[in-house]
Amino acid sequence: MNKRPEKKNPIGKRASKKRSARPSSIKSHIRFHSDLAGFSLSNSVAVKKWLQSVAVKYKRKIGTLNFCFVSDDQLLAMNKHYLRHDTFTDIITFDYSSDEQLPGVVSGEIFISMDRVKENAGKFKVTFKDELHRVMAHGLLHLCGLHDKSASESKRMRSAEENALDLRHF
Repeated sequence: MNKRPEKKNPIGKRASKKRSARPSSIKSHIRFHSDLAGFSLSNSVAVKKWLQSVAVKYKRKIGTLNFCFVSDDQLLAMNKHYLRHDTFTDIITFDYSSDEQLPGVVSGEIFISMDRVKENAGKFKVTFKDELHRVMAHGLLHLCGLHDKSASESKRMRSAEENALDLRHF
């Protein structure tokens, strides 16, 4: 019985059966969602470009990224259900990235409490826009591999957030 020769690509290497897309060929899909009355993200095109520049700084590319702007009550319910935390929070990030299939490509859903953003903007004496963008960057930075559990990680995260805000040109 004759054995069929293995298929090879033009440079002589064995062709793999499963091809994964290259990060450079991945199209970014950044979407913003809100059911909150009176809220709509301003400058969404500029915000998308800014978020992409933040990812590039960390040698990442954005695949599919959904930002969901919600109320305190909605985020508290999610925090209890998914993380078993009975506390208010400004953000919850769900990481759907798959480094095995798409190395360097980040994907996920980022839920942001607009009530927390508004309160924290007043507390830290910054504009609502700056605080919102800081929290958005925070979620993306988690997807890029930064953490904030320890004091040293938190310090690095705060610095990365400030650096991300400095990348804005709008």
